[in-house]
Amino acid sequence: MRTIGMLGGMSWESTAEYYRLANELVRDRLGGLHSARLVLVSVDFAEIEVLQVQGEWERAGELLAGHARSLQAAGAELVVLCTNTMHKVVGAVEEAVDVPVLHIGDATAAAAHAQGLTRLGLLGTAFTMEQTFYRDRLAAAGLEVLVPDAADRATVHRIIYEELVLGVVTEESRAAYREVIGRLVAAGADGVVLGCTEIELLVGPDDSAVPVLPTTRIHVEAAVEQALR
Repeated sequence: MRTIGMLGGMSWESTAEYYRLANELVRDRLGGLHSARLVLVSVDFAEIEVLQVQGEWERAGELLAGHARSLQAAGAELVVLCTNTMHKVVGAVEEAVDVPVLHIGDATAAAAHAQGLTRLGLLGTAFTMEQTFYRDRLAAAGLEVLVPDAADRATVHRIIYEELVLGVVTEESRAAYREVIGRLVAAGADGVVLGCTEIELLVGPDDSAVPVLPTTRIHVEAAVEQALR
């Protein structure tokens, strides 16, 4: 089993899911008392969030690159960046290490193709929905991407940063997300990308009329698959 390096803390709520899922998946694959062989660096999300808001993406990339080097020094044989939004700077992480960095967008695109999906609604932070770094990665894999309108994007983003990253999950917000998903489906989406790792704390398959792509689980499954090859 290769050692997985997790670069997390963005937020720790979702990174806890990465850790849990990795260990469950290894146990299910290998049985007995097996668990995932991994190392974890968890950053202070408050520092990253300030850089996001200020548009200091290069500085954020430098910070994450330094942490990625720490993961490799600690024995990581592949790296997983436990966040969708910060894949905007995944290039800096890739350049910092000599081991593979598993891109969450590539894993998600593969999962979409496996289900025969072609037109995906995208939920995530405003950065993920409005900037091109994530949509372009999916489009390069032959997938069409739809994003919510401005009002719905604001709602989705607000719930992530004011509730989900703090561990707050409410039925009111779940209903709001269901309405946003419904509008994406009405616009022609045949699948919905839960493109922020915290969103899976709020909604799942039962909240959508079309398949959802839970990026946290998909990312971890791909990492475990690589680690066990």
